Amino acid sequence: DMYAKCGIIEDARQVFDEMQERNVVSWTAMIKGYAQHGHSKEALALFEQMQQEGAKPNEVTFISVLSACSHTGLVDKGRRLFDSMSRDHGITPKAEHYACMVDLL
Repeated sequence: DMYAKCGIIEDARQVFDEMQERNVVSWTAMIKGYAQHGHSKEALALFEQMQQEGAKPNEVTFISVLSACSHTGLVDKGRRLFDSMSRDHGITPKAEHYACMVDLL
């Protein structure tokens, strides 16, 4: 998270890739780092990988991926992700999620 916050996204990814075990916090930190630094495609790809590897996204994870969609104008993708929060993951959207949707539009 420190590398990503400093904008050293390549180093952040290297540390992430070298982790023995990843949890929702580590996945979300890397997704958020990508989203904050304009690497939306990478953020969304990592979100997909996270789920494929069996990690469950949380509320913060969804804020990060919705933000990634907003940065690149992926309106349809953002809407699908927003809908999947409650439908597929049982997460009730909060004000932060709705704010991301407003930004997306």
